[in-house]
Amino acid sequence: MVVKSIAGVALIALLAVSCAEPGPARITQWTPDGANKPRGAALLRRAMIDGHDAARAEVGLAPLAWDDRLAADALAYAQTLARTRTFRHAEQAAGPTRQGENLFTGTRGAYDYREMVDLWVDEKRDFVNRPLPDISRTGRWSDVGHYSQIVWRTTQRFGCALASNDTDDYLVCRYSPAGNVWGQAAY
Repeated sequence: MVVKSIAGVALIALLAVSCAEPGPARITQWTPDGANKPRGAALLRRAMIDGHDAARAEVGLAPLAWDDRLAADALAYAQTLARTRTFRHAEQAAGPTRQGENLFTGTRGAYDYREMVDLWVDEKRDFVNRPLPDISRTGRWSDVGHYSQIVWRTTQRFGCALASNDTDDYLVCRYSPAGNVWGQAAY
């Protein structure tokens, strides 16, 4: 009787999870030496610029300009995520002031900045340059949404920031004008 009850609860929980809209995944990594990856605003900025520039150059797009205001917005939101221990995209009003957003979270200190941006760029393996939402070989546009934001042709500026709590790092990049526009192709 108890076994059936536990199995029933587990099945209900599994169905609830499988029917829910998937959120961004938290990346967990154990570091064998316990050493944290190097941190700092200058290192973050350089890694993000290099990663974004390389991805855009690969498809013939001009680099994005670093924007300190977007970086400040990204920092404010990264701090909110770290403080609240939540991981979801910011609620923003629709319209011309809306910012594009890429998010990453993972074990505190386990990933260097280049690894973080590379996880987004690696989504190109499933990306197809067709109008959104038909941009992924998997059938789920969200599987390539980070990459498509990076290579969105009309995006001109971006800024990124990292905040941490005792267990996790939260990287936020903000983009303007926002990409991933329904019915349009990235480039």
